[in-house]
Amino acid sequence: MTALPNAASVGIVRHGKILLIKRALPPYQNLWTFPGGRLEVNETIEQCAIREVQEELGLTVRNPRHVMTQELGRDGTYRLAVFTTTDYVGTVKPSSEILDHKWADPGMLLALRTTARLDDVIKECFKILGQSW
Repeated sequence: MTALPNAASVGIVRHGKILLIKRALPPYQNLWTFPGGRLEVNETIEQCAIREVQEELGLTVRNPRHVMTQELGRDGTYRLAVFTTTDYVGTVKPSSEILDHKWADPGMLLALRTTARLDDVIKECFKILGQSW
């Protein structure tokens, strides 16, 4: 039996691009990835995903769609539920946890230091949304 997710992230898509953040803190410090973080007590994994985006970027995400759950870290320390959506409101206002952010297209990805297999995760996000990457 697979353990339940204990962290969540969200790939936010707009006009064929996906919002990436450069993390300021461990784990994955200085790597480009999706906004996200650890599950808190008494919240669902969807609530975690929505809260983390709000805290890190000031955006309100709606209707997150589950893409996959990844085991990350030593011995699967993190069981990350990855969501995607095109439904959000607000303007990006990065918190101190974020060094930088950008709306990335496929051509930009090769030039960035990203978390493992982020290109595959992004492709799955676009597939779930019925879009091509």
